[in-house]
Amino acid sequence: MRTIASWIARFLEYALLGVAIGCFGMYAYETVEARRFQAEQTAAFELAAKAQAAPARLSAGGLVGMLDVPRLQLTTPVVEGDDDRTLKRAVGHLPDTPMPWENGNSAMAGHRDGLFRPLKDVKIGDEIRFRTTRDEFRYRVTKTSIVMPDDVSVLQPKSQSSLTLITCYPFYYVGSAPKRFIVQAERE
Repeated sequence: MRTIASWIARFLEYALLGVAIGCFGMYAYETVEARRFQAEQTAAFELAAKAQAAPARLSAGGLVGMLDVPRLQLTTPVVEGDDDRTLKRAVGHLPDTPMPWENGNSAMAGHRDGLFRPLKDVKIGDEIRFRTTRDEFRYRVTKTSIVMPDDVSVLQPKSQSSLTLITCYPFYYVGSAPKRFIVQAERE
């Protein structure tokens, strides 16, 4: 005959197994959804590039272009916006900064545990390409830094065309990371 303690232990085992299966299912769903969205945006970009269609101004979630860091084998669509939904699925262009085809400091943000994980290996001098339906823009990494989340000095306007990539830091931190990793690059 089982005791109450053994019934409770058995119940807890099944409850914890259910929670684990639920967490895995949610992770799998989010991962598949993000990959599907990225493939869809990549295909949309290729179609728009062939048609040479260049929107005047993008709405939230609109495709800005494709970001490539060849040495890191990083290629990802960039969409307009920096909200949670956007950053779960793609790299986001910060709406208050210029577009890559405009003069100034264009900024992009992405999750460190997702699309921007390869940035941990970026080096000064690395090439960054930003492909849009308007043109392809090439940048060289000039600086990396680590800042606090409230330090927005990295978004300051610049006279020359530049690109700022932002992700959380440290890269392997569990939970909400306390700092931001910044990659700054100037257009060639």
